[in-house]
Amino acid sequence: MIILKATTESLTLTTSSTADLDFSASFADITTTTFAPSSQEGKINTATTTTICAAPASSTQRQLKGLVIVNTHASSSNSLILYKTISGTDYELWAGTLASGESLVMDSEGVFYLYSSGGVPKTATQGGPNDVQVFTSAGSATWTKPTTFTPQSVTVVMFGGGGGGGGGASLATAVVAKGGGGGGGGAYNIKTFRASDLSSTEAVNVGSGGNGGSGGTAGAAGSDGSQGGSSTFGTTVRITAGGGGGGRGGAISAAITGGGGGGGTGGVGGTGTITAGTAGLPYYSAAPTSAGSSGGTGAIGCVAVPTGTQNSAEFGGGGGGGSSTTPAAGGLGGSSLYGGGGGGAGGSHSATPAVIAGGAGGNSGVLTVGGGGAVGSDGASPTAGSNGSNGDSGRGGKGGGGGGTTVTASTAGANGGNGGTHGGGGGGGGCGMNPGVGGNGGNGGGGAVYVFTY
Repeated sequence: MIILKATTESLTLTTSSTADLDFSASFADITTTTFAPSSQEGKINTATTTTICAAPASSTQRQLKGLVIVNTHASSSNSLILYKTISGTDYELWAGTLASGESLVMDSEGVFYLYSSGGVPKTATQGGPNDVQVFTSAGSATWTKPTTFTPQSVTVVMFGGGGGGGGGASLATAVVAKGGGGGGGGAYNIKTFRASDLSSTEAVNVGSGGNGGSGGTAGAAGSDGSQGGSSTFGTTVRITAGGGGGGRGGAISAAITGGGGGGGTGGVGGTGTITAGTAGLPYYSAAPTSAGSSGGTGAIGCVAVPTGTQNSAEFGGGGGGGSSTTPAAGGLGGSSLYGGGGGGAGGSHSATPAVIAGGAGGNSGVLTVGGGGAVGSDGASPTAGSNGSNGDSGRGGKGGGGGGTTVTASTAGANGGNGGTHGGGGGGGGCGMNPGVGGNGGNGGGGAVYVFTY
């Protein structure tokens, strides 16, 4: 409650912009013999000082029981200062900013509450973050510390970019020819800071998705996919999420096709070669095994058909699908609990020649392989792998499916699917039959950085 006890006392409000405000002040006028409830309402749409509760009459005490101020403008905010004015001297009672749709309420005890546009109290325990800044465009950006309130803590959530899938080979002779390996998934990382430890602005970098490798021209091997970029936060880097490694291009021989390694919280995954793409840092005391990776370490890329939790990770990215010297159907991408799933391998053909199907991309939110973008169909008219689903602030994107293959003369292999945003790995391209070219590898999904300030 606020009391105005003389004809020289009033309640005034100073506004900083033309954003529209509505207000209502509820009060009771009390004398030695009367008690008269009343109210004063109005609208403000200029930068000015307005009396929102006038002075009482002589020998009258005006008790302000409640006050509501609402920003009704569609988009603009308005900075306010509420004063009790006594004989021309202002005494500040409350200062702050009302964003569009927000309201300030004073109860009968004189306690002020700030509400969001949805009517939710804006407190750390009830209203959640007071400021959220989202960065999804690849490259450099700047985070600015909010000034409309006093920040206490800042939580950063980020994803590295997914690796690109390798291009499929092109070959018609009676030898093994390979589809491209899947790209590794980008890592997930999260860290909370005391707001006072951060500068007024901090550098942000969003990792780009790796490019898919080109399919082999008539009778040639496919090209490797490229690594995804790392996402970082801090002018002096304070937190990193590594990008996934690129998938190996399909060979025109019985060579291993290594899937890209998953990104880690300390670095990017390695591009697949005739061995699996290495896992992004940090490693265990020894390199991670096919049983999967925990903590911030990425999963190693696949070189054979994975099962269960093989080539999957916890915070790191899933490993890209690959195949052994004698390919077998099912080059699935590895998954990740939080990071991006790896891309699936493209379809190959045996020396017979016979179709050897590729694999689906990896998932996010689970530890079993596959579950991402579907593998393309094989045959006389092979189809492209499906794109992986996009991620969000809580989990990474899914890996793209591998492209379909063919043993039909003069027919091209199909492209791998693109990885979902937030670090999904691209699928490998399918193998073509000379002079049909190999399918292109899918692009890795771009990274993202979320900054929540409380």
